[in-house]
Order: sequence, then C-alpha cells, then structure tokens
Amino acid sequence: MNSPYPTPITPSQTRIGWIGTGVMGAAMASRLLSAGYVLNIYARTPSKTLSLQSQGAHLVDSPSEVAKASDVVFTMLGHPSDVRQIVLENPDSILSSLNPGSVIIDHTSSHPTLAEQIFDAAREKNCWSVDAPVSGGDIGAREGKLAILAAGDEGVVKWLSPLFNLMGKPTYVGVAGCGQSCKIANQITVGGSLLGLSEGLVFAEAAGLDKGRWLEAVRGGAAGSIAMDLFGDRMIGRDFRPGGFAEYMVKDLGMGLDVVEEEGDKVVVLPGAALSKQLFSGMVANGDGKLGTQGLITVVERINGKS
Repeated sequence: MNSPYPTPITPSQTRIGWIGTGVMGAAMASRLLSAGYVLNIYARTPSKTLSLQSQGAHLVDSPSEVAKASDVVFTMLGHPSDVRQIVLENPDSILSSLNPGSVIIDHTSSHPTLAEQIFDAAREKNCWSVDAPVSGGDIGAREGKLAILAAGDEGVVKWLSPLFNLMGKPTYVGVAGCGQSCKIANQITVGGSLLGLSEGLVFAEAAGLDKGRWLEAVRGGAAGSIAMDLFGDRMIGRDFRPGGFAEYMVKDLGMGLDVVEEEGDKVVVLPGAALSKQLFSGMVANGDGKLGTQGLITVVERINGKS
C-alpha cells in the first residue's frame, strides 16, 4: 500500500489534529488553518490555543479526542518523555483512539529509538507514523520555510506532501527513526555554527570593530550561513526571544551523544557536539534555558568577563 488513502489530501476531506502549541507548533498549525483545513487541537495549557481558536481551530479535552476526530494528527512537543506520554502510554493517548489508516506526524525533536517504537505500535493498529522534525526556527515556521526531515514509509510521506508543503520543504530521509537522527546531525551542525558566530562577534567587539559592519562584510563569504542570517542581527541587538529554547539544544545534543554511547559498535567521536552541549548547559545553569539558542553568545561573553 503506497498511501493510507487513495483520496488526495484536501481541506474539504482531510481532518487534521494538532497537539503542541508553543512558539513553533502554533505557527505551523496556523499555516494549515490559513489554507482552509479544519483543526482539532489539544494543549495542556489551553490559554496557549487562543490565537488558533480565533482562526477557527476547535479545542478538545484530550489527545484521544483529537485522534478520534482526525485522519492526520500532528505533534510538536518539548521532550521525548512528552511524546511517549501523549502518543503511546497515557490512557488518553493518541494511539489509544487512532482510527485505522490514520497517520501520526511527530515534529518534535525526539529520540530515534522512540520514533521506531511509535512506528511499530502504529502499524499494529493498521495506522502509520512519520517522524518529521524540523529546522528553521520561529521565522521558518511563520513563513512556511522549514526544512522538514521526514522518515517512515516513503509512500505515506509523499501522500502527506500537500500538508508538509504548507509549512516548508519536506525531504524523505529514510525509514522510521531516520528523521530524528537527521535532526540530531542538524543540531550538531547548528550548535557549531552558533558557537563560531558567537566567538566571531565577541572577538570583533574586542578588536574595536563595528559588529554590524563585520557581519555585513563576512556574511557573503565562507563564514556566511543560514545561522548567521537568522541569528547574527539578533545577537547584536540582544534579541534572545526563542524560536527554539536553549534547553532544547541541550536535549538534542545530549541525544546525539547518547546514541553514540548506546551503539558502541559504531565509533563516532563528537568533540564539538560535546563542547556545544556543555556551553548550552552553561546557559541553562545561568538561568537562561528559556532564551533562544542565539543566546549562546552570553556564555562566551561571560567567559570573557562581560556580565
């Protein structure tokens, strides 16, 4: 079976559920509402859903109610433990009430092994799951320019493309769990980029350079990156509002290091990821875990005696 339904996905026929209405989740769900889809939503903090309700979303009382009323259920949560509870283990979990042939799409940055477990549990109920973490931050979520790292059954991922395309660019990366592994590798790369950008800005200031001019001078060369485009001006302007929380970067990098330890036969040495995790952990220790990842510059500044 190449897809769960022969009928194409359309706003008039496809019922959507959404769980997770933080900075990223709310922006992504809003794009589906703007495209005409009807959304049933659940949040542990209902007040976070008010903007989506104003766009027409229907608030329900539990994940199981979302599942009963949906053909496709999206989750965008904080931690793997949240995913396990909401999707698998709670008596009112999504899988407890998911209709046969329905699909769970987990956009949370979670653990590859958990994604595999959810896929297997979904197949036992004649359902499907796709682990599809995203990259691009709050700006990418609002503008529909996220990189969507989708894994599971390739036919199902293709069938879901009308929904994914509203939020960004989907890329099929492999079987269940590969989406999460892809996101971990992404975070390893982003962490290194943010560290380099932070140190570059701190050095530029110490050298007496205008930081804005430095940024414009180098962004078109080899030092330029999407991370620089997204976060360089924010760092200079001390805008640390979160697209993704610094504490989530600690989680993501930690999962990468855990995977290496769990699969001891696959020797992968990740000194940069370990250092990035330590520095982001410094942000959390400083009480800044709820700041955006661009706040990493504050750790480099503190090391250099700037309070």
